[in-house]
Amino acid sequence: MGVGGASRLTEKVAEILDKYPGGIKLIDSIEYLVTWARANSLWPLVYGTACCAMEMMATGSSRHDWARFGVEVARATPRQADLIILAGTIVEKMGGNLITLYKQMPAPKYVIAMGSCAISGGPFYYDAYSVIKGGDRLIPVDVYVPGCPPRPEALLYGIMELQKKIKEEGRRKPWKIGKLLKVPFIDPHTLAKEDWAMLEQKKESRQQQAREQFKTDNPDYRPPKPTRLPKEKFAVVPRMQLSTTGRENEHLFSIIQNSWPAISLFRQPDIRPETVAELGPEYILDLEVEQEHYLDLVRFLKEDKELGMDMLLQLTAVDWHDHFDIIVHLLSSKNGYKIFLRSPVTKAKPEIVTISTLFLGAEWHEREVYDLFGIRFDGHPDMRRLFLNDDFPGHPLCKDFEDPERVVKRPY
Repeated sequence: MGVGGASRLTEKVAEILDKYPGGIKLIDSIEYLVTWARANSLWPLVYGTACCAMEMMATGSSRHDWARFGVEVARATPRQADLIILAGTIVEKMGGNLITLYKQMPAPKYVIAMGSCAISGGPFYYDAYSVIKGGDRLIPVDVYVPGCPPRPEALLYGIMELQKKIKEEGRRKPWKIGKLLKVPFIDPHTLAKEDWAMLEQKKESRQQQAREQFKTDNPDYRPPKPTRLPKEKFAVVPRMQLSTTGRENEHLFSIIQNSWPAISLFRQPDIRPETVAELGPEYILDLEVEQEHYLDLVRFLKEDKELGMDMLLQLTAVDWHDHFDIIVHLLSSKNGYKIFLRSPVTKAKPEIVTISTLFLGAEWHEREVYDLFGIRFDGHPDMRRLFLNDDFPGHPLCKDFEDPERVVKRPY
């Protein structure tokens, strides 16, 4: 490498001039000029993934203005950038794209890891199946800026530290790609807890000796009894009753049971339209339906003129260890009331019919459920994973999901 990663021509010129008096000083001056110019003309890549990106934007805006430090126009293409600021969470599916961006940047190139997520995974270190435990496991990092998120002043300090590093480069210390972090994941909370328990044990042993010595020196000592403060009584605040939106629950339930007599509410099989009112106006009808009637009931709720549940708010699933529940959240956009609908799915054969023929938006919801729970939807036009790579092992929202290569279990 030449000056900070320049071509071999720079090295050849240095060898030639080094033979003449004062030549080495001339080369050192050129090196200083080149590294000074490079350090004060950083072009960062437009790259931000989470809340740290907001602080990065604030750093570049008028109040802090990182252009004062030579960090000029942020570039939208890696071929015109020499700095990546990892501002935010890095997930596994994004990792391949990040490596591609880094490889497309011309050398010399630098990386700043901004915030806890980019440094170590941050608050997602435990129980996270998709968050990378630090950007330096994917691309080499030059400067770490801690915080969650760090303020713009902290990022400016990190930029200045990177500039110091760049100015030290040259023939004697050429730029080179750093090494990636390959240390296995550990459980730092448990290690810290064990160290703390050891310190507390030593402290307790010393205090015990002091207590025994105090009792020996003061045999008649009795500790004072603290006086109890009278317990203050507060007036009971009555709960405010919310007003109902649209039709009453008993009216909706009676309409549904007239066409579907076998329908009941979740965990309330003996409920009747007359007793639904006892659940209160805040209760949202939570219907249970068998899998063979699932599609027909959804169609009825949507097409019935009086119900008119014409909007799909959410489709998700719940893992109950022995079975799944598909949960559909519907809304009547005309009348404003909502209904939950759930249907059990066996784990031996996790399949159920799609409702994307009724609600086009269900396509993405059902792909998400398939990706995270492994439940297939018969008749779906594009049944493939949505968030995770195709080779991702297992389905991370299942209660039996374990992957020690990705997930560090929370010890508390």
